[in-house]
Amino acid sequence: MSGEFLVLVTVGGDHHPFARVMRWTESWLAARDGRVRCVAQHGTAPPPAGASATPFLPHAELQRLIAEADVVVSSGGPSTMSECLDAGIKPVVVPRRAALGEVVDDHQLDFCRRMAARDRAALAEDEATLHELLDKALADPGTFRSVDPGERRREVARTVATLGALIDDHVRRTRRRRR
Repeated sequence: MSGEFLVLVTVGGDHHPFARVMRWTESWLAARDGRVRCVAQHGTAPPPAGASATPFLPHAELQRLIAEADVVVSSGGPSTMSECLDAGIKPVVVPRRAALGEVVDDHQLDFCRRMAARDRAALAEDEATLHELLDKALADPGTFRSVDPGERRREVARTVATLGALIDDHVRRTRRRRR
C-alpha cells in the first residue's frame, strides 16, 4: 500500500463523545504503519492518532469523502448510512451505546442490527470485529462497494423504510412504559 487506501470514520453530529470508535480506529491504524490514509470526523471525542481529523465536516465535504473512501466506518446514524448506500457503499457501522454515555438510548444498536441482518451494513459491536472488517476491506478494496445505481436507490428506500419501522417500534415501547 502506498497510502492510497482511504478509510473515512465519521461519528455524525451528536454531541455525545464517541471515543470508543476513535480508540478502535487508532489501534487499527497503528498496526498499519502509515500504509492507510484515514480521515476522521470525531465530533466531541479525542481524534485518533494517525488520522487527518476534524471535529465536524461540511456536508459537501462529507459526501465527497464518502464517494472517495474505500471503506466508511460510521456511527449507527441513519443519515450517514443512507448517504453511504446512495454512494454505493455498504458502511461498517459501530452503534453508539447508551450504557457508555454515547447516546440517550440504544436506537442505533437496534437499527444497525436490522440493517446488518438485511446485508445493508457491516456491523462491528466490538473492536476485534471492526479490525477484521477493516482488514477485509484493505485486502479487497471493493468489498464494501456496489456499482448498480438502481440498486443503490432501492437500498436507500429500504433504509428509510427500516428506520420508519424502528421509530414506530420505539414510540410504541415508550408509550407502553409511560402507562
